[in-house]
Amino acid sequence: MLRKIKFMLFVIAAITITSCSEDFLETKPTDAISAADALATAENMALIINGLHRGLYAQSQTIFPGGNTARAGEHYWLPLGDNIAGGVIHSARANNLGWQDETRWISHTQPTELTPELLWYHRYNIIGSANAVINRIAEGDIPVDGRLNEIAGQAYTYRVYAYLSLVQHYAKGYLIGTPSSDPGVPLLFASEPPFNSEPRSTVQEIYDQMELDIDAAIGFFEEATPRSTGSADAKSQLNIDVAYGLKARIALSKGDWATAASAAARARRDYPIMDESDWKSGFNTTLLPEVIWGSNVITTETTFFRSYFYLIANDFNGSQVRNNPKLVDRRLYDKIPDTDYRQDLFLANAPNTNTSAANGNGGFANNTNPLYPTQEAFQAAVDSIKSVYGLTNGHNTHPYMHVKFRQQNPGSIDPDDIIYMRTSEMYLIEAEAKTMMNDIAGAQAALSPLGEARDSAYDATVFDTQEKLMDHIKFQRGVELYGEGFLYTDKIRWDEGIDHAANGGSGASQTLYQDGFQQDKPSVNDAWIFKIPQAEIDANPNLGPGDQN
Repeated sequence: MLRKIKFMLFVIAAITITSCSEDFLETKPTDAISAADALATAENMALIINGLHRGLYAQSQTIFPGGNTARAGEHYWLPLGDNIAGGVIHSARANNLGWQDETRWISHTQPTELTPELLWYHRYNIIGSANAVINRIAEGDIPVDGRLNEIAGQAYTYRVYAYLSLVQHYAKGYLIGTPSSDPGVPLLFASEPPFNSEPRSTVQEIYDQMELDIDAAIGFFEEATPRSTGSADAKSQLNIDVAYGLKARIALSKGDWATAASAAARARRDYPIMDESDWKSGFNTTLLPEVIWGSNVITTETTFFRSYFYLIANDFNGSQVRNNPKLVDRRLYDKIPDTDYRQDLFLANAPNTNTSAANGNGGFANNTNPLYPTQEAFQAAVDSIKSVYGLTNGHNTHPYMHVKFRQQNPGSIDPDDIIYMRTSEMYLIEAEAKTMMNDIAGAQAALSPLGEARDSAYDATVFDTQEKLMDHIKFQRGVELYGEGFLYTDKIRWDEGIDHAANGGSGASQTLYQDGFQQDKPSVNDAWIFKIPQAEIDANPNLGPGDQN
């Protein structure tokens, strides 16, 4: 199955790649080890797990045959959720890597496009390698100790992570469909060719498997060697907290509110909420105290112009950034109270220096902001922003540009860490789950620690109905998790469409955004569902044309 997929066993510190294909023994590279050797001991299997960590941010051609340099794992997949759903606004035309095609709803709606194809193969390669570890441990002849339990826990957690991504992109949302009959994705348990699987399982069957796997992961982690602390690299390792965080995400997406609330509370318990200084530091390292899980990107294996910060940060020194500052939705910004310090990281009054801006208002000649009555005042504001945030002379500025994500070395092309899970998300999951259970006091209690940490005048008790709480949680997720990739799945869960023109407008250009400017809600609009790669349908005997979304 899976277009003759050759899942990768990543081994040793240099991260060489071994294929378990039939021709492997004839073409074995000198710096790789055989699949049998890679699975022989707990320490060898740990190298496979470390390879999966790196695979989260490597360019896809280093992960599986047929990959492409234009996609570098979570560098691309994570911000994609905000790009497709319209949470991070493009200010001008800039289409490196097809990034603007995503905003226009061109890529994921076409079965031959790179995005649906590589996301599918990336996730199944994770599953294939996880299966290899899981199946080997199940044979029962490797001595069981804390280290082996840690590896088993990580393998099961990775499999859950991959399946959750697949079912949330290539199937109808659990809460807006009929999961018992809606087609999901194929379940794969094999760890060697020919990787046979069943046809598409139902959405419910995928969720059932994820729940079995995440509980298995938690069980292994309970008897595992604890994850080390104190380093950015340590947080790239999956542990029991990551497993509980994924359990919370699964439960939230299916409406299992009680489980979502309890798992989220458990996941965050050892990760204190960031203070103002940390929140304003750029979101560029997993060392931030509330980070539960993230990739510690190795600078010597940088992806440069394929990186997360190239796609999201306004200080990265690339043309896609310099010409196209990313903005916050004006409607969201206008809701941020002056007492909330997060307002500081969205520059509503930044001058528009880009004469190619989509709104046609670039340059001092088109300036309407009374703060800059002269060209000298206009330029002084530009110079101040560039000086404070490390932008180069070539960077444009634009009203409502964000400075939430900033490089550790601003104005460079250096890579930085990618954050996947943090405490604030877990508070918001608990608050949403308790709101949906109509536990008003419980939701207020979950919101208070986060809200009070961000807003000096915060009072959760004013949100005293289910409707008020949900509106506020949507606001909090929009501001707190801006650019962290959640909006696509949020909109599916909430069954909300995209309308950049509504309520005064987001600031996006209809000419620039095209089909992405307005989209009906997911329950009546299957364009939210990614197309299955045509290559998969052509090659997989268990899938046919009728299986296409």
